[in-house]
Amino acid sequence: MTVIDANNAILGRLASVVAKKLLNGEKIAIVNAEKAIISGKFDSIIGEYKEWLRKRTHTNPKRGPFHYRRPDKLVKRIIRGMLPWKKPRGKQAYKRLKVYIGVPDEFKDKEPIKIPEADGSRLRGKYITIFELSQQIGWNPPENLIVEEQ
Repeated sequence: MTVIDANNAILGRLASVVAKKLLNGEKIAIVNAEKAIISGKFDSIIGEYKEWLRKRTHTNPKRGPFHYRRPDKLVKRIIRGMLPWKKPRGKQAYKRLKVYIGVPDEFKDKEPIKIPEADGSRLRGKYITIFELSQQIGWNPPENLIVEEQ
């Protein structure tokens, strides 16, 4: 299993590389999903996601679409959008993906790889982390995660 570190990685670029690896048959675990970044102005990113949250069906909202607010679920959903999800090949690829907040104990001893194409240090403009985005759209993080972020 390949372990990828999402710390300071541009989410869209990271997701496209991961989607390609999944389609090639690799098993992938993404750690530190809450530290991935989205480039752009804070207000416009939050506005787009809040508008996305308003989408629902009026007949029976319990049937979906379901909008996740947790950072790991958000990242997983973004990667799903880059896979041929409705085809068996895409579903199998999606099952090979695991996304985690922080670094779980099972991956502490493994050295996570960084994706050089997704490195966020080259950004000159504004950006927002997935952790901040999740908080703005309604996710209440556990107490130990807030202390760890600060």
